[in-house]
Amino acid sequence: MTQTDIKPFTKEDLEQADVQLLRDGRWGNARVSVANINGKRWTIKDFSDRHWLVKNSFAKFVLWRELKAVRKLHGLEGVPTEAFMVTPHMLAIEYIPGRVLNRVPKKEVSPTFLEECEEIIRSIHARHLVHLDTRGTSNWVMQVNGKPALIDFQASVDTQALPQKIRSFMEDMDIGGVYKKWKKYCPDEMGEFREKENERIAKLRKLWVLRGYFGVKKRNAKHGKPIDN
Repeated sequence: MTQTDIKPFTKEDLEQADVQLLRDGRWGNARVSVANINGKRWTIKDFSDRHWLVKNSFAKFVLWRELKAVRKLHGLEGVPTEAFMVTPHMLAIEYIPGRVLNRVPKKEVSPTFLEECEEIIRSIHARHLVHLDTRGTSNWVMQVNGKPALIDFQASVDTQALPQKIRSFMEDMDIGGVYKKWKKYCPDEMGEFREKENERIAKLRKLWVLRGYFGVKKRNAKHGKPIDN
């Protein structure tokens, strides 16, 4: 067994760990928790108790896709850099401490923070990947040091083999999610270029069919206690 084959922990370790539920999800969603194991926190996405058809088809597809995305982004700042399959139906991803953006007071979101969000998106695109779920605030985290991070790459797409027009369109959808936050948090500092780009992308977005969760509008799910830091 090589060093890269060694998993940081096993399912048995997880069963003995301090685990806090974040989101129970619906029948087609993972049960999402945060586990503290050996002094390190991990986000756990678990389809183990879902219907056998879900966990042996759709679940495997989205978990492996997120795993490959995290590995593709290894070394970048502002994204998770570690992930591995605990079981065929369970993925562990490096937990990024901080507050999700929808729990951050508006006055704390500065132009510098939003500029750094743009840098994260462009760095991801430079690795031939798009996130495709940047418009909401639940996938953006304000880290303990005040810098942004982008999480949850379950909907991401590898763009390396795509035609340039399709790739550019998807990248516009990503950066448009950041311009939306400029409009919400710092509209006076947005500038003419971002204003025009936001308007252009808003028109393009009418052609974008994958809204919500893979084209399906999200519904309420059972949530655990939110975690800050």
